[in-house]
Amino acid sequence: MSRILTIGAAQLGPIAPEESRASAVNRMIELLKQAGDRGCNFVVFPELALTTFFPRYYEEDISKMDRYYEREMPGPETRPLFEEASKRGIGFYLGYAELTPDGHRYNTAVLVDETGKVTGKYRKVHLPGHSEYEGQRPWQHLEKRYFEPGDLGFGVWRQHGGIIGMALCNDRRWPETYRVMSLKGAELIVLGYNTPDVNTSAFEPNHLRMFHNHLTMQANAYMNSCFVVGTAKAGVEDGCMLIGGSCIAQPSGEIVSLATTVEDELITSTIDLDLAKMGKETVFNYARHRRIEHYGIIASQTGVELPPELADAAE
Repeated sequence: MSRILTIGAAQLGPIAPEESRASAVNRMIELLKQAGDRGCNFVVFPELALTTFFPRYYEEDISKMDRYYEREMPGPETRPLFEEASKRGIGFYLGYAELTPDGHRYNTAVLVDETGKVTGKYRKVHLPGHSEYEGQRPWQHLEKRYFEPGDLGFGVWRQHGGIIGMALCNDRRWPETYRVMSLKGAELIVLGYNTPDVNTSAFEPNHLRMFHNHLTMQANAYMNSCFVVGTAKAGVEDGCMLIGGSCIAQPSGEIVSLATTVEDELITSTIDLDLAKMGKETVFNYARHRRIEHYGIIASQTGVELPPELADAAE
């Protein structure tokens, strides 16, 4: 089987609160058509690609936000995207808000094969933000209010001739995200994000938002010898600027394709999944070089535990 894959990152410009799902889906279908014209086999859409980033709004009664969630995937409004992808033989990744039949809410992504079949599901593990209204913020970041931490772990799936893993937005900032999937053989990790250009939790120079966005994906592509595709929602969305910067990074850590706008934009790259082998077989040959006897703290401890003071240590 060929290990050559032409991949697209289908960045979306802003989605207004009043924009319909049909409109958002039609925009994605247009990008999918462009992807087909460029010979893409697989396309990555953003996090929460069907709606505005609704966790920026506070609602006392969470059920009043149910209009932003999907109860099935595909559903009547999203099925045209699946049908277009199937017609063109393109697989894809799609992020959305999920409401389960028993009332659980997750920030979710699905993996879809070239026939339009859902082959994998991921629910966001690292939820940022807060759960209650905080009046000092210019807008809210209430992911901890509207979503539960994901319960499916970091899975990988064999598809398109390789091993694909999924993540979402804030997950990209955590090295554990990539290492867990890399330990399962991931050669391609795909993720969507919605990242504002202002950190409302603390002061952070504006230029660092994009720097850290790319740094996390590039560094982890290298340290795990895999391709990483990050696809953004971008532009001024109901007064909040989303940074964009969608990119495709190869196992060397280099960006091989980068978005240049904050609008709907498709970037593509033809990649050779065999490029992931070199790092996995040499510098990052886990079987040969990992020393797990010294890593236990990573999986057994959350908060920081400081070493003893010098006076205590001398006793």
